[in-house]
Amino acid sequence: MTIDALLKQLLAFRDARDWEQFHTLRNLIVSTSIEAGELLETVQWKSDADIEALLRDPAQMKNLKHECADVLMYLLLVAHTAGFDLVDAAAEKLKLNETRYPVDKARGKATKYSRL
Repeated sequence: MTIDALLKQLLAFRDARDWEQFHTLRNLIVSTSIEAGELLETVQWKSDADIEALLRDPAQMKNLKHECADVLMYLLLVAHTAGFDLVDAAAEKLKLNETRYPVDKARGKATKYSRL
């Protein structure tokens, strides 16, 4: 499925339930943050080894996938409501990061671009 097809399906789901009235830009951004918090909960208090084990557990993996999907769907709704293409925005940001983090300065480092 393409992002555009997913967005169309998501908007149809929303519209069938008359939820657009609740989907203000503010509410969608807040909801995105809440869902991102739920994604964080999937790894809270876990070691890297615990997280590796999570990936091999079908039930935990399903939960991880669903939490990621929730974040993605809200981000798609934020972008749609704000009037921009999320894929284009991500591509633009990646290009910006290429200039902020040149390979010769950033390779193997976790340093913020302003400190390279």
